[in-house]
Amino acid sequence: MSQHPSGPYGTPQAAPPTRSLPRRDIRDTTRGPFTPPATALTSQPAHQASELAQRYELLHRLGVPTVANEDFDDLARSMAEQAGFLYGFVNLFLEKQTFVGLHQPPADSGYVVVGRTMSRDHGWCPEVMARRKALPLHDVHASPRFSGNAVVDAVGIRSYFGAPLIHASGTVLGTVCVIDPEKRPLAEARRLRDIVINASAQVMDHIIRTPVR
Repeated sequence: MSQHPSGPYGTPQAAPPTRSLPRRDIRDTTRGPFTPPATALTSQPAHQASELAQRYELLHRLGVPTVANEDFDDLARSMAEQAGFLYGFVNLFLEKQTFVGLHQPPADSGYVVVGRTMSRDHGWCPEVMARRKALPLHDVHASPRFSGNAVVDAVGIRSYFGAPLIHASGTVLGTVCVIDPEKRPLAEARRLRDIVINASAQVMDHIIRTPVR
């Protein structure tokens, strides 16, 4: 694996000003009657199936695409660059974790290239969904609870910062997060946590305020 490029996390500094996403129309204007994927609901325990049905219905009502989206990719890239992390995600919790926004190293960088979906049980975003607040892990191996994880083995991740995407109705749609193969100094944890919290607010603002054309 090639040497990690230097990032702005060596010395504590204030987070850059909030950048608004461009107001492109992210909504799906070709929607038909809403029917949640049957396999997504029948494969889940009853309470999880109910939450998932609510999530699908709300995303449909808001007109939010559940596939890769350029605006969300821009947000993921901006968030990762502010944090100095290699990977950034806007993640909807659907039948699988679905990365509608994704930033990662180039294919020829020597780093692991990830896909657009992942099991709902992998990574640390399930914990963010359950706790409904940000999760700052400057070093995932600092806690046995978070050290054993499929993502650690598959991608070699040492640091994770994530925050939930919570609609005004109380429905948690997913998360935003950044991950990296290098751990971060504990002194940087608050700044990095604030970056992902700010990014989650930008995503929800974009979801709610982008007009339907």
